[in-house]
Amino acid sequence: GAQCMIWDTSPAAAELEEKMMIWLRDLIGLPDYFEGVIQDSASGASLAAIITAREKSSGFRINEQGFPGTPVLRVYCSEQAHSSIEKAVKISGIGKANLVKIPVRKDFSMDPVLFEEAVWDDIQKGYRPCCVVATVGTTGTTAVDPLREIGEVCSRNNIWFHVDAAMAGTALILPEYSWMIDGSEYIDSFLFNPHKWMFTNFDCTAFFIKDAGRLIRTFEILPEYLKTRTRGQVNDYRDWGIPLGRRFRALKLWYVMRSYGTVELRNKIRSHIEYAANLKKMILAEDDFEILAPVVINVVCFRYRPAGYSTERLNAVNEKLNHTLNDSGKIYLSHTIVNGDYALRMVTGQTDLTYAHVEKAWELIKTTAREITT
Repeated sequence: GAQCMIWDTSPAAAELEEKMMIWLRDLIGLPDYFEGVIQDSASGASLAAIITAREKSSGFRINEQGFPGTPVLRVYCSEQAHSSIEKAVKISGIGKANLVKIPVRKDFSMDPVLFEEAVWDDIQKGYRPCCVVATVGTTGTTAVDPLREIGEVCSRNNIWFHVDAAMAGTALILPEYSWMIDGSEYIDSFLFNPHKWMFTNFDCTAFFIKDAGRLIRTFEILPEYLKTRTRGQVNDYRDWGIPLGRRFRALKLWYVMRSYGTVELRNKIRSHIEYAANLKKMILAEDDFEILAPVVINVVCFRYRPAGYSTERLNAVNEKLNHTLNDSGKIYLSHTIVNGDYALRMVTGQTDLTYAHVEKAWELIKTTAREITT
């Protein structure tokens, strides 16, 4: 029941949160100048990032005076970006019409050439490029946007660079996946969710920022009843985001990291990635199934493809397969649309998952698929 909005109300919570963010920052390989705070969700963290980008772009005038007289601000993301980015643009007042969705390449990652062209086109029209959101592990296909190329465009044009690594960010604890954040020196803000793939209960979003002073200046409001003698000497995390009241989120993260340790966390994540790679092999071994997107980490996008079916009929069959599997109570698969094709998504990232679970699930998928088309 701790109230963790300021250091004075819970020194232990504030100190542990600071320590956990340092541990996580170092574990995933972000530069050591990043400071971190635990937010409630990736949606809230991206909203905080975009509002901070808005204030930086306007010289912190919008918070004081509103939008009149300010050039139209533009935010960029790929066509595959999460819906929370559109929501953040709407809530921040920038407006959905000023969210520019950049086309993706064959691997479903943002095309940095088209991003730069969009920026220059907006500048010519008198708009002000404000922020770009790159994704490390898109929701649909776990595509990884090219951070270095995007960051170079941001550096040349004074654009805030926010990175959403909500689920895939956990893979960064593996040294062999450090390539996903090549170009991290360009990043202004970064998030990932330990509550997605790092075995931590919801809610727990790790939000890192290069210049915490800008974040604090954006959100700090200091009425008399919130003034403390320790202000300026410690972190008062109420100023690091939207809510005033805060939970003791760092404690559960501490338990996870202390219980598993770095070695065992890495072992489990590697196992999940290996399970996904093996599932891909099993799918490719069947003539009537196909993979629809690259398997980057632990998400496999595939579909059932019996011979002689049109695209429309295949989509209907796979939607029926998805509902039939989920209604069985034995397995739950999500779905997405990949290049117009209805795709099933299987994620190998659950805390107690074993390879036997994956094999059993695959047998159920095959059997059910063939039953509904006979």
